Amino acid sequence: MAEHNELGKKGEKIAVDYLLEKGFQIIERNYRFQKAEVDIIAKKDDLLIAIEVKTRSSIEFGDPQDFVSPKKIKLLVSAIDHYVIEKNLDVEVRFDIIAIVIKNNKENLEHIEDAFLHF
Repeated sequence: MAEHNELGKKGEKIAVDYLLEKGFQIIERNYRFQKAEVDIIAKKDDLLIAIEVKTRSSIEFGDPQDFVSPKKIKLLVSAIDHYVIEKNLDVEVRFDIIAIVIKNNKENLEHIEDAFLHF
């Protein structure tokens, strides 16, 4: 597997561990709909939360969250809309980003709630 894929998998595991520690319930991982993939779908309180995990080994070219493009946002929204309809859910949805930088075996994690409001 390519090195960036390994880094991504490691980042997703760090994100899941963090979310569980913070009291989130993990509902789905790597949910796919058409061309979209939602890294983590979680529940906390009465919210359904779609979480995009971005992991980098450096911030030389920008923070991890800077790599969530408008196209990616559109795909994620479409996927969650489909998920809610498919599961017949009546819930409020929030979109978060977990940005992780792993450098020299040190992890720096930033959890951005309601992330798409900032774009």
